[in-house]
Amino acid sequence: MIQQQQTGGCLCGKIGYSFNKEEVISVHHCHCIDCKKSTGSGKATILLIPSSSLKLNGDLKFFTVSGSAGSKVSRGFCEDCGSPLISFVEENPDVNFIKAGSIDDSSWVTANSNFWSSSASSWSPADEKIHSFTHNPDFV
Repeated sequence: MIQQQQTGGCLCGKIGYSFNKEEVISVHHCHCIDCKKSTGSGKATILLIPSSSLKLNGDLKFFTVSGSAGSKVSRGFCEDCGSPLISFVEENPDVNFIKAGSIDDSSWVTANSNFWSSSASSWSPADEKIHSFTHNPDFV
C-alpha cells in the first residue's frame, strides 16, 4: 500500500510536521470551553493520531491546563507566531491531536463526531449530520 504523506505547520513556517494519512485514528469537532478559548473559535477540529506516527520539525512551546473533564491537556504551539498545532492528554500521551486547520491540504478531512456538544455555541453549533457526545466519549 502506498502511504499518503501529509504535512502541516505553523503560520510563520518555523515549525512543520508530517504523518501518514492512513494512520489517522479518527477526526472530531470539539466544542469544549478550553478548545474554544485555545482556538479563538467555536470549536477545534482535531485528528487523533498515534504520537509515534507524527514527525515534528521544530520545537513547540507547550501550555498545560486541567481540561473540562479534569485531565491534563498539553497544547503545543509555535512560540513565534502562536499557531496551535498539536495537543495531547497527559494521561494518554500515545495519542496526539493535530489541529486540522494547520494541515497544508486538509481537503480530505471529514469529522466523525462532535465532542462536548453540550457547550457548543449557538453561532457555531454541533454538526447535526454526525454523532454528538455531550461530553468526552470514553475512548478519548
